[in-house]
Amino acid sequence: MRLAARLSHPEPTSTHPWRKLVWLGLMLGAAGAAAGPLWAADSPAPAQSAALVGTEFIYDRAPFPQCHASTIVETADGLVAAWFGGTAEKNPDVCIWLARQQRGQWSAPVQVADGIQPGGRRYPCWNPVLCQPTNGPLLLFYKVGPSPSTWWGMLRRSTNAGLSWTQPQRLPEGILGPIKNKPIQLPEGTLLCGSSTEHAGWRVHFEWTTDLGRTWDKTPPINEGKTVGLIQPTLLRLSDRRLLALMRSNRGRIYATRSEDNGRSWSAPEPLSLPNPNAGIDGVTLRDGRHLLVYNPTTRGRTPLTVAVSLDGQQWRDVLTLEDQPGEYSYPAVIQTQDGLVHVTYTWRRQRIRHAVLDPSKF
Repeated sequence: MRLAARLSHPEPTSTHPWRKLVWLGLMLGAAGAAAGPLWAADSPAPAQSAALVGTEFIYDRAPFPQCHASTIVETADGLVAAWFGGTAEKNPDVCIWLARQQRGQWSAPVQVADGIQPGGRRYPCWNPVLCQPTNGPLLLFYKVGPSPSTWWGMLRRSTNAGLSWTQPQRLPEGILGPIKNKPIQLPEGTLLCGSSTEHAGWRVHFEWTTDLGRTWDKTPPINEGKTVGLIQPTLLRLSDRRLLALMRSNRGRIYATRSEDNGRSWSAPEPLSLPNPNAGIDGVTLRDGRHLLVYNPTTRGRTPLTVAVSLDGQQWRDVLTLEDQPGEYSYPAVIQTQDGLVHVTYTWRRQRIRHAVLDPSKF
C-alpha cells in the first residue's frame, strides 16, 4: 500500500491488531486520497468509512458449503465466533462450527456440536449463541430439531475459551435459551435471554437463569403471535432496571417492547419506523450510553446491511453501510469489546461469515 504523504503519527506500541489498523487509518487520512482502502478488496467501500476499522472473512475454506447465524463473544483469551454450517439450512448434516481469534488470526473452523441423537437419528442444529458471563465458563447455547417450530434448547460449557467443551446438556422442557441474540447479564449476575417460539404463531418471551443455565424461569409470551408475528429479540439497557427489546417481525417493521423491572414484565410491542424484511437483527448498548443496531433497512431482501445509532432506542440514525451489493447479508451479531471497538459478524451470501470492526467514536 503506497502512502502519498509523509506520516506524522508515531506507530502505536500496542500489538493489538485492530489498534494497528486504527493507526493505519490515521496514516491514510494524513496521506490523502492516493492511499489504498483499508477494507477487503471485494467489499464495497462504505460512504461513511471513517468508523470502519477493517473487515475480513473468518474463514476462506470450510468442510461445508453453506453457513448462517453467527455469534461472537470476547473472552480473556481473545474473540470466539460460532455459526451453523452444512449443505443447507434445515438439512440433518448442519452442525455448529467455531473459530477462535488469537494474535489477529482466526483458527480454522472446528465442529463443536451436532444433532445426532442417542438412537442414531440426526437432526439439524440452529442458531448458536455464545455468552461469556463475568464469572463462570464460556457458554454455548444452540438449538437442535427438525424445524424452528419443533426444536429444543441445548447448552455446552468451556473453561478454556472454547478449546474444549463439556458434554451437551438439553435445557429443561419449555426453555429454549437465547434464541438468536446474546443474553445480557444483570447487575446481580442473572443472565436475561431474549427468546421466542414458532409453533403457535411467532411469539416472544424472555427467560432468565441465576446459576448460569442450571435452573430457569421465564415470562409468558408478550404477544399473541397471530396478528403480528415477532421473534428473536435483542436486548438494550436504558437504565439500571429499564430495558428495551427490539424484535424481528413479519409486518415490515422492527418492533419494540420495554421493561421497567429488569425483564420480569414487558410492555405491549409497538412498531418503530425502522423497516424489517423479516430478517434477524442485533444490537448493543455502548459504554457511552448510545445504542447501536445492525439491520437490513428494507422491507424486501437482505441487502443492504446497515449500522444505526440511537440515544433513546426510539429514534435511530443510519451511520454506516456494511454491505450494499446484490446478495444476502444478514443475521448480524454485535458486541463491544474492552478496548471500546465494536465487532460485527454476519452471514455473507450464505457462503462465509464476515467480521467487521468499527470505531464507535467516529459515528
